[in-house]
Amino acid sequence: MRSIWNGAISFGLVSIPIKLVNATQNRSISFRQIHTEDGGRIRYRKVCELEDREVGQAEIGKGYEDADGTIVPITDEDLSHLPLPTARTIEIVAFVPADRIDPLQMDAAYYLAAGGAQAAKPYTLLREALKRSQKVAIAKYALRGRERLGMLRVVDDAIAMHGLLWPDEVRAPEGVAPDTPVTVNDKELDLADALMDTLGEIELEELHDEYREALEEVVAAKVSGEAPPETPEPARSGKVLDLMAALENSVRAAKESRGERPAETEEASGAREAEVRTLPQRKSARAAPKQTSGKKSAAGGKAAAKKTASSPSSASSAASARKSTSKSAQGAKKTPAKSTARSTAKTTAKKTAAKKTASRKRSA
Repeated sequence: MRSIWNGAISFGLVSIPIKLVNATQNRSISFRQIHTEDGGRIRYRKVCELEDREVGQAEIGKGYEDADGTIVPITDEDLSHLPLPTARTIEIVAFVPADRIDPLQMDAAYYLAAGGAQAAKPYTLLREALKRSQKVAIAKYALRGRERLGMLRVVDDAIAMHGLLWPDEVRAPEGVAPDTPVTVNDKELDLADALMDTLGEIELEELHDEYREALEEVVAAKVSGEAPPETPEPARSGKVLDLMAALENSVRAAKESRGERPAETEEASGAREAEVRTLPQRKSARAAPKQTSGKKSAAGGKAAAKKTASSPSSASSAASARKSTSKSAQGAKKTPAKSTARSTAKTTAKKTAAKKTASRKRSA
């Protein structure tokens, strides 16, 4: 990687030669301005107002405009004599915990590369000291014509520097928060926590610039002479009227997207199953004690069988009712048959005894 600045880190009396390298890159797609009628490029020309002619880069210098409009020329030699110790030095001024740095102050990021073999030892010493202390270094440095604030921290085996805005460059959030007084209850906070837990975490490496990818597809289609891809219909979002309902629906949708079954749905289905199984059993239990006689039991058994055909327990009650009815009927049939046989035997015995008595009288 090409260095954009060469200097040294001032770590007390230790000086570490380094090279400043960009740690980030801009991947956005840029466009050129063209003349819409013929496609010609639109260029900006640098013209001197006094001579009314275009000038080259070698003829362009710096100047400071005073309050009355007077231009004061400033040369590179003037800037090289600035009374700043940070002109070519990253001067470490303090070591603080990382959470002391407000993310609003974060600016551009750079890698600090060791400037040669002689810088390897002090570079490694500073890196390991930062690791063991679990702190970051606050430094001052000059770049592109101004003094800046920076934060040094360890990234893998390298030292990175984040440019920081000066504290007075960060604006206070005045007038940003809602003016209307709002009260948030515990149930709403619980649903918000549930939604946060359901969405969970994500690896930042999985995220990508979908806008840039779509723009590349459009450019590729235009280059090949094809029609650009159609824009999908955006999801229509209604006006949120009920915050609780919106939170509940969000939690349910997040769980369904992960293949989970919402707990409320499971409880509701369990309750419905309990109702179906419980109600028929209560009806059959009340109908069972009414079986007294054979005919009534048979009638009751048929009625119970019709009413509880969908319930296994009612079917078993009806079956037992049929069995008791058939046993009662069989008992009723067997009882008259036995009494008839006994009376017939007694009558036959009386007739036989009478005949024997009559024969004895004749013989006498």
